Amino acid sequence: MTDTWNGLETHMFGDGPELADELLALVLAGTKTATCWDAAEGLKGAEVGKPWAVKNGAGDVRCVLETVELTQARFDQIDAAFAFDEGEDDRSLAAWRAAHQAYFTRNGGFAPDMLLNCERFRLVQIVSESAER
Repeated sequence: MTDTWNGLETHMFGDGPELADELLALVLAGTKTATCWDAAEGLKGAEVGKPWAVKNGAGDVRCVLETVELTQARFDQIDAAFAFDEGEDDRSLAAWRAAHQAYFTRNGGFAPDMLLNCERFRLVQIVSESAER
């Protein structure tokens, strides 16, 4: 069953509370406007034009995003523009590859030619802590 908030599906970035908070901060700052995941996990409800809510590491909704682009690419086909839009580290392709190889390795497996779902999104709304209560 999918968690919802105000009728929107909720998701958390990363694979733990610390990374979720770090990546959410990049979204809220406007630095992170893209994400990706192993295509073997399916689309996770993503579709262009669909809004979704993002939770912090404690599980509280902190923003609403809208998917603006959804494509597929192999890991080794990700380009510098997508790595930059992911907003992590120094935003370089080399840093993106190192961080994502480590992420996929610790989450079930990495292959240089693994297929990824690549999503670009826009920030629609920031949700204050008081709105959660």
